[in-house]
Amino acid sequence: MRIIVSIKQVPDTTEVRVDPETNTLIREGVESIINPFDMYAIEEAVRLKEKHGAETIVITMGPPQAESALREALALGIDKAIHITDRAFAGSDTWATSYILAQAVKKIGEYDLIICGKQASDGDTAQVGPGMAAHLDLPQIAYVKKIEEISQEKKMIVAERLVEDGFETLKAPLPCLITVVKEINEPRLPSLRGKMRAKKAEIVKWNKDAIGVEEDKIGLRGSPTQVVKIFTPPQKKGGEIWQGEPEELGARLAKELKKYL
Repeated sequence: MRIIVSIKQVPDTTEVRVDPETNTLIREGVESIINPFDMYAIEEAVRLKEKHGAETIVITMGPPQAESALREALALGIDKAIHITDRAFAGSDTWATSYILAQAVKKIGEYDLIICGKQASDGDTAQVGPGMAAHLDLPQIAYVKKIEEISQEKKMIVAERLVEDGFETLKAPLPCLITVVKEINEPRLPSLRGKMRAKKAEIVKWNKDAIGVEEDKIGLRGSPTQVVKIFTPPQKKGGEIWQGEPEELGARLAKELKKYL
């Protein structure tokens, strides 16, 4: 069994800065971490490796500094790491990003399962995982909270996914892509042995030519989503506290509501 984990390095802050010319995040000078939801994806892959003897591969698309995220994943128990990096990828939206990652997965070759975190903390779109599945023409199960069963022999996976009023149990054929939520496990801390192995490990690097992307499908030019303007919304004014008799307050409230009709 071969499992691919797709992760993203994100800013370790809630105060993100935006380049006013490109409308993209400014990452220079900001501490970065593995996207929190991707930590659960890494942990689930390692658990499946320990249970089924699977081979695990982590991939990420990002600038040179994203290598540190891959080494952290290796320290946590992932077997191999691939860094997809090229200046031509800069400014890619979720569609272009999922296309680039899908092309990298195709280059890897055979696999049984792709695991992604449900969404990234810097974008919160939850689109890249499902987008990869669409580009790869794979079945997908989003918001997975538990893998009930997975079998390479039967070529199938059974998983529970969160929905608004509970959960659903779904069965899908392998290969398949899943996105996971925090309820699925508790991520481990890296061991000293894992850190030493990760420090010495070779990180495979692929650029746009290596994975065979089409130039008009990557970067700002290849992104169908165009950010026209980014601004901070005005601060909301504080509310009022009314006191009085119920009849009086009811009449006053009705009068105020009529202003918005």
